[in-house]
Amino acid sequence: MRRKAPAGEVMPATTKKLRCAVYTRKSTDEGLDKEFNTLDAQREACEAYVASQRAEGWTLVRDRYDDGGFSGGTLERPALKRLLADIEQDLVDVIVVYKIDRLSRSLMDFAKLVETMEAHGVTFVSVTQSFNTTTSMGRLTLNILLSFAQYEREIIGERIRDKVAASKARGMWMGGKVPLGYDVADRKLIVNEPEAARVRRVFELFVETGSGVETVRRLQAEGISSKSGKLLDKGDVYKVLNLRTYIGEVTHKGNIYRGEHEAIVPRDLWDRAHAILQVSPRARAAQNRQHAPALLKGLIFGTDGRAMSPTHAVKNGRRYRYYVAQRVLKADMMVDDGIVRRVSAAQIEGAVIGQVRALLRQPEIVVGTWLAARREAPDLTEREVRDALHRLDPIWEELFPAEQARIVRALVERVVVGPAAADIRLRVEGLAGLVRDLGAIAPGALSAAA
Repeated sequence: MRRKAPAGEVMPATTKKLRCAVYTRKSTDEGLDKEFNTLDAQREACEAYVASQRAEGWTLVRDRYDDGGFSGGTLERPALKRLLADIEQDLVDVIVVYKIDRLSRSLMDFAKLVETMEAHGVTFVSVTQSFNTTTSMGRLTLNILLSFAQYEREIIGERIRDKVAASKARGMWMGGKVPLGYDVADRKLIVNEPEAARVRRVFELFVETGSGVETVRRLQAEGISSKSGKLLDKGDVYKVLNLRTYIGEVTHKGNIYRGEHEAIVPRDLWDRAHAILQVSPRARAAQNRQHAPALLKGLIFGTDGRAMSPTHAVKNGRRYRYYVAQRVLKADMMVDDGIVRRVSAAQIEGAVIGQVRALLRQPEIVVGTWLAARREAPDLTEREVRDALHRLDPIWEELFPAEQARIVRALVERVVVGPAAADIRLRVEGLAGLVRDLGAIAPGALSAAA
């Protein structure tokens, strides 16, 4: 039989259970040894408040979260960390504190705590301040507090940025990674002369060669390294070339200021290096190629076994390069003994380069190179060798002539030019050494290959 509710009585509806965790804190450990201390008083008030909300489904969790002797200016508190861990595991629905400052005295830390709570649907209550984020008024108060916290963060950020800008305008070093060539003493850059010599050597080689790749190769051959002892690579070289610290300057957001520290690179050397950097790698490579020594000098021969010499002619302002037989220098065609008098340098060099590039793509060559290279580098894998050889082909046209010539001389043993064809003899064993050297040509280096 269904019971009828007496007049004036309201039947209780199903209420969602809310698990409440009481958090207490005291800045010092004074008096914590008493039978009834400050933490106990906070907890008693909070538990009484939870009991008053029993009709709303509030119930206490078993764990206690008490931090005695910990400042509210930090989040490094054991009980608070344990509470946050339980929140992340969805074991708590409501945090109850005696006052808001028991949770945190820092608005910025407070904002961090609220972010964690909101991410897990947790609210909190301050029992003595009528502050309850389960209500609309409590959430409004929270948003106001967070707005002030955001304002505080922005003001601090502006002050820091203004201080950095003012300090750099005075030429002060504002910290960070100490550049090669300097040490730090009393928060100032002091010249490290042995390292400064390495920096100047980078600039000198780049001005001399006009090529990043060739500069790296020669730096590594000389054993020039960074502060950590690692040999300089292409990225290191371009960072050095573009760091105005080396001419005694400080930069900040596009502005340049005279630095407090001493320059280690002469201004004229810097200017010459940057005049080269203003030219694109492709254009620099093309300019160097026009005046570069012949690619096959000392490698190309006639059928008589005698070397062919590089030469050139200028017609209508255009320069034409050739390889010419030594025993005949005037005729344009073959002589009676079948010796080729002259061959176009562009054509024969193109044929040789084509053979070299095709060689790098052949699977059997990759395997042979790997086996040869393992004698000096046992840990080297076949894939690393394949990647190194394949890496070279796409950037060949970007390489400077000196780098191309070095690779050709490592791989080409002899080119014999006959009346009908050229016999190109390759030196496969040279590939093992080439693989070791390809560390200077980084993957994706197309934009900076020169």
